[in-house]
Amino acid sequence: MAYTIQSVVVLLAAGMATAQTATEASPEELMAAGKFEAALGAYRESIGKSPKYFAGYLGAGAASDLLGNYEEAHKYFQGAIRAAAAPADNVLAQRAMTISYAFVSDGKNAEKYSRRAFDYYLSIGDRANAGEAANEIGRICLESGDLNRASDWYERGHNTPIEEEDLKAAKLDLWDFRWAHAKARIAARQGKRDEAQRQVARAKAILEKRRIPEQESYFPYLAGYVAFYGGDSAGALAQLKQALQNDVMVLSLMAQCFEKLGDEGNATVFYRKAASVTSHTLPAAFAQPFALRKLKTKGEGAAR
Repeated sequence: MAYTIQSVVVLLAAGMATAQTATEASPEELMAAGKFEAALGAYRESIGKSPKYFAGYLGAGAASDLLGNYEEAHKYFQGAIRAAAAPADNVLAQRAMTISYAFVSDGKNAEKYSRRAFDYYLSIGDRANAGEAANEIGRICLESGDLNRASDWYERGHNTPIEEEDLKAAKLDLWDFRWAHAKARIAARQGKRDEAQRQVARAKAILEKRRIPEQESYFPYLAGYVAFYGGDSAGALAQLKQALQNDVMVLSLMAQCFEKLGDEGNATVFYRKAASVTSHTLPAAFAQPFALRKLKTKGEGAAR
């Protein structure tokens, strides 16, 4: 499921925002332009006028995270949880809080909130979204270094949706591909190069069935990730150049490859790109704070 706080806020805010002049930018437009301070001010104003304004709390939390004000972000997302008028909104706020804790690599609290989403989806029989929520937890655990827990959650993210009755072959391929993708990354982080390559081959074989062509763009990232953690920065970079260049995790890995190869100029360019992300997503939560720290050590900054 494609998920960003901004996309949800735009939908919720439609028809609810305060009157604006034709030339006045909306908070959502300010967020997209990377003007997080201005967006936060607008969201605060909207909350002041309507203390139960759910979209305002979500937007303010997202802006706060992207500004590096993580404790403040947690408070806004708690406000969204309290303001949620429907169970689906509550789960949305829980998943936003999950991302917020991922910004500070707090896997324990991130898991707590995403687990609530997982349980909710199971309770309404939505196994696909339950699988998505489980995979979110797995990815947070992986990028936080808790590899055993990552494996457990990714396995649950695979097994939960495939228990659905009358599952189509393409859907089974999708979940099998994601499971192989996850196992390859976990093995790479564990230093198990042969196992990582076996899982990369497994993922490629699933794609070659041609039943999930929309997933093919995610393969170069996998190959690059495994190569990078296997110590082959040049090979990783070659793969990552074929990956989605609007994926902040791809940009972050490319920056690290350039750094390993001694190309400080390109490393800085790509860290700046990763640091300038404007979306509140799990990849942003992993990549943006890391890129900002890297730039700080280089005496550089990122445009806000």
